Amino acid sequence: MKISKKGCDLNSCFFCRGCLPEWQAAIASNKITYAIKKGELIFREGDPVTGIYFLNRGLAKVHKQWGTEKELILRFAKDGDIIGHRGLGNENIFPVSATALEESIACFIPLDFFLTTLKVNHAFTYDLMMFYARELQESERKMRNLVHMPVKGRLAYILLFLEGKFGTNGGGLININLSRQDIASFAGTTYETVFRIFQEFIAAKLIDTDGKMIRILQPETLRELVNSQMA
Repeated sequence: MKISKKGCDLNSCFFCRGCLPEWQAAIASNKITYAIKKGELIFREGDPVTGIYFLNRGLAKVHKQWGTEKELILRFAKDGDIIGHRGLGNENIFPVSATALEESIACFIPLDFFLTTLKVNHAFTYDLMMFYARELQESERKMRNLVHMPVKGRLAYILLFLEGKFGTNGGGLININLSRQDIASFAGTTYETVFRIFQEFIAAKLIDTDGKMIRILQPETLRELVNSQMA
């Protein structure tokens, strides 16, 4: 990663939006803004936690090693999202990795300053607590799906989830450009299985595709599939 000369506007990310206006000068003095290339690691599983990242612009995946050669994608981060919070705690070691999926800009907040911010900015601390609660709920839901739900239901759920998180463009395509391998890693399955089930969804006119991008044609049918396969 290279330090970005463009900086940020101190208003776009979860961190800046939640802090007191009077705190912005301190943020500007302490943050480091990085330009990150597509495919570049932001941090690696096992690295010491020296600070927290906030994605100013771009897209990243948060992932964990799964076996010797596979990865499990835990979440995606978009403009404004926090990355690296899973490393907070007594061990101060990142339990996950983060990789940019497109050219991105991220602000690095040193750990000491981040912890000081939590003590001073009560509204941000509350927002972060609620974020942790939502993420815990989503993680538990995803784990339940991985354990109990057949792959077809998991893929239907993931498509609906991605549309809800990233929205759609003017053509109705989900506004995220993911490889089929990344979708497989998010669903906890294989590329071949994703390809086969997507072909079934396309044949049933539940979805269609434009390159890597996906358009949901029948969201209610996908929801019914998810509900019917829940344990």
